Amino acid sequence: MFRPLQGVRVLDLSRVLAGPYAANLLQDLGADVLRVEAPWGDDTRGWGPPFTEVNGDDVAAYWTSVNLGKQVIRRDLRKEEDLEDVRRLVANADVILENFRPGRADAWFAPWPERAVVCSITAYGNDGPRRDEGGYDLAMQARSGLMSITGDAEGTPAKVGVAVIDVATGLHAGAAVLAALFRREREGVGARLTLSLWDCALDLLINQAQNALIGGEDPVRMGSAHPNLVPYRAFQAADGEVAIAVGSDAQWQALVDALGLKVPSDGGWNTNPGRVKDRARVEATVAASVEHLSRTDVEARLLGVPCAPVNRVLEALADPQSSATGAVTVTEGVQHVASPHRFHV
Repeated sequence: MFRPLQGVRVLDLSRVLAGPYAANLLQDLGADVLRVEAPWGDDTRGWGPPFTEVNGDDVAAYWTSVNLGKQVIRRDLRKEEDLEDVRRLVANADVILENFRPGRADAWFAPWPERAVVCSITAYGNDGPRRDEGGYDLAMQARSGLMSITGDAEGTPAKVGVAVIDVATGLHAGAAVLAALFRREREGVGARLTLSLWDCALDLLINQAQNALIGGEDPVRMGSAHPNLVPYRAFQAADGEVAIAVGSDAQWQALVDALGLKVPSDGGWNTNPGRVKDRARVEATVAASVEHLSRTDVEARLLGVPCAPVNRVLEALADPQSSATGAVTVTEGVQHVASPHRFHV
C-alpha cells in the first residue's frame, strides 16, 4: 500500500490523546513514530478496564486506540542524562509533537532544528488569562458550550460519548503538520505550530456558534434533533430507534410518499423553514408513521432518504460495510479500528 509519509521521522513527546492521536494519524500515512513516555508510562495506560497485553505489558484499551505500532521508549525529563538523550532525538526528527505546559518544551529543547516541524498542543494557547491552566476534554466540553447543546431537551447537559475535542485537536494538528511538511518540500524550512484544545472546541460548534452569533440567542439541547432541519432526528421504531435525516425538500417529498404521510393542504410543510416552524407537528406525524415498523422496514421504505438504525458500537463494527472495507484490523496482536485513509496509487 502506498504510504506518502514513508521515511518521515516523528517524535511524539505528547501525552493522553490529542497529540498521540495526531502522531497516530501521521503513522497511518507512513511516518515512523518514536514515542517518549515517562518511566511510569502515559496516564492512559491505566485508564481501564478493559486491559490487554502489548509487548508483555498490561495496558488499557484506551492507550491502544492511538499508540499501537509506535516505538516506545521511557525517559525521565527531570534527569539531565535522559533530557540530553531526548535532545538528540529532537535534533534528528522531522516532526516533533508536544503538549507540555506553555514554554516548558522551549526551555528544554530550544533552539529547535531549523528544518523540523514542531507542533505544540496546549489547553488554552500561549496567550490569555487561562494560558497556564491545564485541560481535560470534559472540562473543555463544559466551558466551550458544547455540553449545553448536547443531551435531551428535558435532561441535563451531557458530554459527547468520546473525547471529541481531543480528537478534533489531533485532526487539526495532523492537517497543520502536513501543510508545514508540504511547505518544507517547497521552501526547505521548518515551522513552529501551536494549537489549543480551546480553539478547536469553539471551532467544533460550527453552525451552532453561527446561529448564536447571528440570531443573538443561545442554542438549546435538542436530543438527536437538528436546530436547522426538520425532520432530522431519531424516532422510535418497533424494535429500536431509527435516525431519519431529511436534508432537502425533495427528500421530504420522498419521505411523504414512502410513508404515506398526511400533510397540510396549504403546503406549509413543503419547505424546510415551514417544517422548522411547525417542528412539533411534523415530528409527531413522522413518529406515528414509523412506530409500528421495524428498523429494517423503515430503511427498506425510505430508499433515497438518509436513514439508519441507531446501532450499538459492536453492531457498527460488525456491520457488513465494516467487513467489506476492513474497518477492523490487528496490530501487535490487538484488534483496533483501521485507518480511514485508503491510498490506491
